[in-house]
Amino acid sequence: MSVSAWEENLRSAPYRSYLYSYPHKTAYRELDRKIPLQELWTDEPAETFFLYMHIPFCGARCGFCNLFTLPDKRTGAHEQYVDALERQAREWAPHVAHKKFARFAVGGGTPTLLEPALLDRVFRIAEDAMGLDSGEASISVETSPETVTAERLDILQAHRVDRVSMGIQSFVDAEAAAIYRPQMPLVVEKALEQLKRYKFPILNLDLIYGLPGQTVDTWLYSLERALAYEPEEIFIYPLYTREHTIVKPEEIRQRGADIRMACYTAARDRLLAAGYTQYSMRRFARASASSPKTLLPYGCQEEGMVGLGCGARSYTQNVHYATRYAVSRSATAGIIADYVAAERHDLIDYGFVLDEGERKRRFILKALLHREGLELASYARRFGTKALEDYPELNRLTETGLAEHVPGTGAGEDGSLFRLTDDGIALSDSIGDWFISPETRARMEGYTFR
Repeated sequence: MSVSAWEENLRSAPYRSYLYSYPHKTAYRELDRKIPLQELWTDEPAETFFLYMHIPFCGARCGFCNLFTLPDKRTGAHEQYVDALERQAREWAPHVAHKKFARFAVGGGTPTLLEPALLDRVFRIAEDAMGLDSGEASISVETSPETVTAERLDILQAHRVDRVSMGIQSFVDAEAAAIYRPQMPLVVEKALEQLKRYKFPILNLDLIYGLPGQTVDTWLYSLERALAYEPEEIFIYPLYTREHTIVKPEEIRQRGADIRMACYTAARDRLLAAGYTQYSMRRFARASASSPKTLLPYGCQEEGMVGLGCGARSYTQNVHYATRYAVSRSATAGIIADYVAAERHDLIDYGFVLDEGERKRRFILKALLHREGLELASYARRFGTKALEDYPELNRLTETGLAEHVPGTGAGEDGSLFRLTDDGIALSDSIGDWFISPETRARMEGYTFR
């Protein structure tokens, strides 16, 4: 394929897949053998680890959601799950205690759906069982408007949470209803006002563009409403629909023109004008978006992630692993029930073993899809080869103006940054999809959703 034809192919379908991790979870399979935890973590080279806890419960499933989450408000079910989470934490702790945790995130699902006592217990599991030091780790928690209460926010503040992230998606009632999101405007406003009073170092708000019935004008209205609360961070997400989501892909196709790129461009320009810096296609942040703590370092390639809970993923340099993945209610409920009933979690049997080629692709993608870009010298130090010689197809990005070389601290090619231009950042989802290896793509396409 010629370079011009390749570029046209990228631009013709800019929204293909969101590679927030590589390899994607749909590439995971049953492993050839069960791997003991000790074997995975003893020689993990990451300087520090990332602790993640997954709470797979929500008040309701939004129409676009294909995450591992179950609509279930029963306190008894939550208690059983947190019991299992603590058992897993105490079993895993000895295997990862040799490195400190630089980051801690509680996601889901909606962690703040838990009753306050259970939410507090999740933090105590991190601190007492896993050894988290909240004074030197960046701590982030997901929430939703209807679960923001003073009692829960007191708990987050007591455990020194740095970042609270709330999904709003849209301030327009009809757009929220179109994605089956039960959201009352007054509840959203009250939650935002409470969050601002607590003065967490970073307040992040999530918005989605390309919703059914949305226009560029209504999208910008939602963005302006978010900006009125002066959040330190805003994430803007294009709407994706997948197998088993309530809003079906064909419903979106039948709407006619795809306005997502127009929405993205308008939002990017508005956010830059408002003083935000763009760090990726999705993330915009103010200079004030930082923790007052002296934080431990953690690399953008995100290895050394210890994922606790049903649905959490863990990343070592050579193996990524998790529990089984599902989207449908029945399959998700079954996987959670198996997790709660399990007596041990120290043998890993489901995931992806990365060969050197996949490790290289991951390293490139995790850097390239962020504004910081790929430091070519870092790649050379890690792998002993040159990125642009290993993957000469990357030169197509510079030939088409989608990437650039920026002088760095070293000499020659290996002392420069290879990073996406503004145009390239806008096409991150098609560029990321293009760089998936043929082997991983075949696994992803062969995945059967449940």
